[in-house]
Amino acid sequence: MNIATSEKLYQKSLHCFPGGVNSPVRAFRSVGGTPIFIEKGDGCTLWDVDGNAYIDFCCSWGPLILGHNNSVIRDSITKTIQNGLSFGAPTQLENELAELIISNNRFVEKIRFVSSGTEAVMSAIRLARGFTQKNKIIKFDGCYHGHSDSLLVKAGSGLATFGTSSSAGVPETFANETIVVSLNHREAIEHVFKHHHHEIAAVIIEPIPANNGLLLQDESYLTLLRELCTDYNALLIFDEVISGFRIGFEGASAYYNIQPDIVTYGKIIGGGMPVGAYGGSREIMSFISPDGPVYQAGTLSGNPVSMSAGIAQLKECLKPGFYTDLERKTNLFITAIKDNLQNVELETLNLKFFSIGSIFWFAFTELNSIKRADEIDANSMKIFNKMYHKLLKRGVYLGPSGYEVGFISAAHDDATLLKAASIFANCLSEVFTESKMEKAL
Repeated sequence: MNIATSEKLYQKSLHCFPGGVNSPVRAFRSVGGTPIFIEKGDGCTLWDVDGNAYIDFCCSWGPLILGHNNSVIRDSITKTIQNGLSFGAPTQLENELAELIISNNRFVEKIRFVSSGTEAVMSAIRLARGFTQKNKIIKFDGCYHGHSDSLLVKAGSGLATFGTSSSAGVPETFANETIVVSLNHREAIEHVFKHHHHEIAAVIIEPIPANNGLLLQDESYLTLLRELCTDYNALLIFDEVISGFRIGFEGASAYYNIQPDIVTYGKIIGGGMPVGAYGGSREIMSFISPDGPVYQAGTLSGNPVSMSAGIAQLKECLKPGFYTDLERKTNLFITAIKDNLQNVELETLNLKFFSIGSIFWFAFTELNSIKRADEIDANSMKIFNKMYHKLLKRGVYLGPSGYEVGFISAAHDDATLLKAASIFANCLSEVFTESKMEKAL
């Protein structure tokens, strides 16, 4: 695979950007090697600047549920930009997208558009504190909610601890307002509420944790969180930046039939354009300015380009059978990989597949279920890294980290998925053979 142009561009970018990139995971530090510079995308295919084509399972980290360069979205954007890009004033398109979401989502009565998932979560946290008049937030080890100060925290030793900063520049005083709890541990969350309920404004969780592997939770655990928040007058925030409109139009809230107090969404509601949103009941959302005392603003919030892209995409998502077909494709893909492999290879590599809706993740583990971050074998990432580069050379693109999930889009047809499954299986067989040889030495 020729990547000479990508290599030259990366050397130039190192003089412009920290690490040569504008978002850390793009630097390929997890997998090693040179980042691939993308030139264009269409359907389920990406092309890099050297002309290499890839079947894409990253989908811009999930939002491109219709695939790249979708004609319906592109035509909607092209029509909209004839009238301008941004006005910093209300437009009819904001109303149209909001009504499209609210009228088809039982879990949101009012919504506020922002410019990213991080901004949506940051605003939701502020709203929860303002509404409850309490300050502390509970988050879970293994869930990522963007790079706002309150949530860039990690756990100390133990199953439930006050957070410690996971980034330079985040004061410990900020981190101390966040309590970090181990996922799927009932005693830990009950203990925290029992001893700190008078301080807890909200619990925030990815109901389908998909930023650090795919850590599928038991419905009973999510129900427990709902009950504890209700009992102790705290708000339950579902971070559905990934799962929202991806698992189904109403996201994980509907999948588990649990009503969050606030829900956050990301770029999927804008066809991949820079947009996010948070919403909830009329009562809670009435605390947002100008109606209430919790301030939040944004010049590009509800900008017409993102709104028109979102309207186009979500109308497609509402078509009958849309999500059923995506799940069918995901199951087809995973089954085809297994069918192409020998059982001995699967067993020796301890390869497991996890999926929900159109999200999938594969891990090299002896466990049949992974529900917590500390259950992921860090050493297995060495195997993933080998696998990653083999896939890349054969034209399959994943997010460059074994902790990242993959996505199926409507643009992935069955033939392409079967082709990709064959490539996956061949690469895994090579890893299996190399593993046998290494053990024999």
